[in-house]
Order: sequence, then structure tokens, then C-alpha cells
Amino acid sequence: MIKKIAILFLALSFSLAAQAQSYAEQVLASRKEKEASFINNPLGPVKADQVQYVNYFPVKEAYKVIATVELLQNEKSFRMPTYDGTSNAYKRYAVFTFELNGQQQQLTAYQSAALFQNPAYKDHLFVPFLDATNGNETYAGGKYLDLSIADIKNGKITIDFNLAYNPYCAYSNGYRCPVPPKENFLNTAILAGEKAYSGPKNDRPVNTSLKTGFSERESALILAADTNSLMRVLQTTEVADTTILRASSADIAFNDPLIATLAKRMLATVKDPAKPGVGIAAPQVGISKNLIWVQRFDKKDQPFEFYINPKITWRSKLLIKGSEGCLSIPNQKDDVLRSQVIRLEYIDSKGNVLAENIEGFTAVIFQHEVDHLYGILFPDRIQDQKEETFEELNERTTYTVKAEQVKYLVR
Repeated sequence: MIKKIAILFLALSFSLAAQAQSYAEQVLASRKEKEASFINNPLGPVKADQVQYVNYFPVKEAYKVIATVELLQNEKSFRMPTYDGTSNAYKRYAVFTFELNGQQQQLTAYQSAALFQNPAYKDHLFVPFLDATNGNETYAGGKYLDLSIADIKNGKITIDFNLAYNPYCAYSNGYRCPVPPKENFLNTAILAGEKAYSGPKNDRPVNTSLKTGFSERESALILAADTNSLMRVLQTTEVADTTILRASSADIAFNDPLIATLAKRMLATVKDPAKPGVGIAAPQVGISKNLIWVQRFDKKDQPFEFYINPKITWRSKLLIKGSEGCLSIPNQKDDVLRSQVIRLEYIDSKGNVLAENIEGFTAVIFQHEVDHLYGILFPDRIQDQKEETFEELNERTTYTVKAEQVKYLVR
């Protein structure tokens, strides 16, 4: 009898060891797949010869926990800030409660308002978090977990911190990585998943071979009139217009033949004497592509200039306050804080990737127009800033414009 029990115990031990090994191998295999994706993607955040600097903690099954799920009802969407100074729309979906390192912890899972429209991501749950290791063993900006609504069984869900990964911002500048909300700060050290990247930080590669063009609807809109004709500016007072204004736009092939026609019509629209502006973005005329016009007050004769796929890759922490309005938001003006200096990257009509530093009022215009490309309107900035604390510097610079130019302040 004792011999049989010993054999059973030994068999059980081998079985558990095999399961543990199998689990660890699965996690390691997923890490290898990620490394392979970096190596095979020349436009990825990590170069092939930098994969060696992507590091992980050893796989520990203790960091695989079962959480109780509290589904949240009637949650309103909100804008989650990103490390590039913009924001994305999310909705709180559920709160997960679990025990880890001898303490009860909670994490909130979110659904992306943009991805939710895609059937492939309708069940996707995004869990960004910070813990006691961030800024030391792990990336200072936090780590992410991807879960699924389908993973929720009988009010429970498995959270595996061994699968926690770094946002692309850990490796490269120029990505829009969400900042983990304060409610997802864990007061314990999570020694699992991906460690801090130890290699050189890159700049996001620009895809100059992009083939994306205008949709059929957009093409018809662009060709609906001659190049001197104004385009209708979408208004937030119209539900259908707001849907387009709130959507994120896409990059477009720099050599698309319709860009020239659209550019001329957008310019005519922003220079309309009845409603003049200092900048305009393609979404404001119903085109969800990354194209903008900006008046360059920092250049001789203050010309309007056109930009294809513009990205703000850096923003100064020094902010300036100025009055803003918008052609798409009738009868509203208010003070908004913007970065004093930005670094802009874009593609010209010949496919050259260009970058420049821009400051002052012109930098404000760029920030306003680039926000449009992400579905962000200036009242969103005001609301976000109400939730932050700012301190005025003792030595401040006062910004002025000529009296006749006041009416042109960002519209």
C-alpha cells in the first residue's frame, strides 16, 4: 500500500513538473515569437541587432493569478493620456481583484473606443499598469497586459504577469503609448514579464512606401468641385460630423494623385475671408487622412504650408497659455496650455522625410491641427488640464501678436 502511494506521489510530482515545464516553455515560445517579429519588421520599434537588449524576468508561475471580475455598467468613455502628449478614447470595462505577494490588489481593464469598432478586437481588454519596479528593473512608463472578455469564466479571469510587455515607447520615440491610469498603480513589485530595455533608443521609422489611398467616399468628396471651391467644414453641432471629427485619421501615400486637389481645396477653405483660420486638418473637411495646412508665422511673409503624415515626436515640458478657437466648433474660444517647443516630422510631396523644431505661436497651431488627426478637440485639452496641477514660473514671457492678427488666433 505504502509502495503504491509512493509511486502515485512520484507520478504526480513528475506530472506537475512536466506541466510547469510545459507552461514555462509556452511563455518562452511567445517571447521568441515577439523577438522574431522585431527582427522581421524593418519598420518596428526595435532593430534586428537590438533584440539582444530586450530582457525578461525568469518565468514564475506564482505571478499567474486568478482574479475575481466585477463588470462595470454604464461607464462613460474618457481620454487616456499618451506619452506623446495626445490621448486615446477608452471605456472602463471591469475591475479585477486578486492576491499577489501576500496583498490584495486591483486592476481595471479598459476597452479602446477605436478598436471596439473592429470585430477582431471587440473582446479585447487592455490592462496598463505600474508597480514598484518601474523606473528600476522595468520601464519607467509601465507595462501592458492584453486579455479578452472570452477569458472571463464564472466571474473569474486568469492574469499572467509573465506575459506583461513593454509599450513601444520603451524602445523608440514617436509612438502613442497610453499612460497607465492612477487606479492601476500597484503597491508591490511585479518581478515578472518584460524588464527594462537596455539598448539605444530609436526614432520611429517612417514608412515612405505606404500604399494607402483615399476611400471611395473621400475621393468623391475631393472631386465634387474644382480646386478653387471651398469645402464644407464639419461642425461639432452635427452628430454625423462629430463621428468623423472624433475618429483617428490614417497616414496616406505621399504620391497619391488626389492629394494635390485636396490640398488646394483645403487651402481655399482655410483662407475663406468669411471665416479665416491659421490652420486646417483634413478631418475637418470630412477626409480621415493625416494632412494639414498651417500658417507659418515664424517665417518671412507668414506663408501657409502643407504637411503629409505629420507627427509631433517631442514636446517641451515648458507650456504656454493662449486663446484658441476652431473652425469646427462654433462660438467657442478659451485658453489652452500647449508646449512652447515641438519637434515635427513629416513627408514632403517627393517622399523625403523631414524634421524640424518649431516654437511659439506656430508650434501651438501645429499642436492644434495634429490633435485633429487623433480625434482630439481643444475642449478636450481644457478638460484634461483641469485635472492637472500647474505652477506658473516666476520669470514669465508674455506673448503678443499684432492687433489685426488677433482674429486669426488658432481656428
